[in-house]
Amino acid sequence: MPLIFISGGVRSGKSHFAEKAAVLHYQHNNSIHKRLIYIASGVAMDVEMEKRIVRHQSDRLKQAIAWHTIEAPYQIQNVFDNLVEDDVVLWDCVTTWLTNAFYEGFDRGTPCVEKPGCLEEKLRNMKSSVQTLLDKKVTLFVVSNELFDEPPYENEEVELYRQMLGTLHQWFVSVAYEAYEINYGIVKKWK
Repeated sequence: MPLIFISGGVRSGKSHFAEKAAVLHYQHNNSIHKRLIYIASGVAMDVEMEKRIVRHQSDRLKQAIAWHTIEAPYQIQNVFDNLVEDDVVLWDCVTTWLTNAFYEGFDRGTPCVEKPGCLEEKLRNMKSSVQTLLDKKVTLFVVSNELFDEPPYENEEVELYRQMLGTLHQWFVSVAYEAYEINYGIVKKWK
């Protein structure tokens, strides 16, 4: 089934667009076994992120359809592996998941970004799980942020993050059925 990739700037309307598109797809899928699933990768590390999470939760509660929400800040492939045929899934978002992947293990002394091969393994596992979903009858809406309008960063870690995210976006678009970019609430379909 299709993968729909949706990117855009922070607060551009991409999550709202993705939610509406997922609900519409869910409503037009006639399977009695279908589920509408929201995979949330955000972690409330500060007040701003806490407010964003609450706003997203509130937006979903206002809808006439109930979302099944799964918190997956780290091991996204475990969630993907448990999805079943006819699920309609919205993953919000790749950007926060990648940030979490970079710093997973920080509380134990060494974040993943400092362990050789750690990030590559996480990306490889996630991509493999997404490829498996493409073979199932699961529709996956993937949301991510665009961070590429700025010049290269002097901080090596920030620039590594940006480069990895750019490569990841290219991969998502290459396997996507449709790809959208949202800016200022304006939707541009690229694929």
